[in-house]
Amino acid sequence: METECEKILGALLQCYPDARPALRFSSPYELLVAVILSAQCTDERVNKVTEKLFARCNTPAGMAALSQEELEAYIYSCGFYRNKAAHILSASRDILEKYGGEVPGTLEELRTLAGVGRKTANVVYAVAFGGDAIAVDTHVFRVSNRLGLAEGNTPEKVEEGLMRAIPKEMWSKAHHLLIWHGRKVCHSQRPDCAHCTLSAWCKQYNAQRAEER
Repeated sequence: METECEKILGALLQCYPDARPALRFSSPYELLVAVILSAQCTDERVNKVTEKLFARCNTPAGMAALSQEELEAYIYSCGFYRNKAAHILSASRDILEKYGGEVPGTLEELRTLAGVGRKTANVVYAVAFGGDAIAVDTHVFRVSNRLGLAEGNTPEKVEEGLMRAIPKEMWSKAHHLLIWHGRKVCHSQRPDCAHCTLSAWCKQYNAQRAEER
């Protein structure tokens, strides 16, 4: 018998069979840079910025050759550009000096890089290296709490809940499914509950319906 979690994932798979990362990249290093830039910034904006940036340099050595000011000029429109530039340059130097010029492929090593927190490491590990991980961004956090799939007041608590609820081999796929649902239906301010295929299992929606009765 299917669990509620399995039913939710099955419904999401039917809605978004092609769910995949929105960031454009052609190597683990490009993905790493793009994810660092995506903090507090839309993927669409990041893709516009990286198109020009990666045409100039798309390797740790090429990036590390830029000055802080040169990199800032490329990524200015992504916001928080000074911190992001510093993190990208520091991470690039670490990759060159500690990992032979290749982005490390374990979560533990990825988290040693500047600007790489838990979410960024999980994304790179899952997407670039095929690892089992769930990255909790704002969409995953919101949708998981509303559904009751995993509840928590921090991304770490939601991640832990999702890891318990979802089979390990589905962690990475579930991450993309929840992001797509958050972008297309379960919006931050005005969730489109009337057209949501998950309403039967949504804790927040059913709680609101009960209050209205």
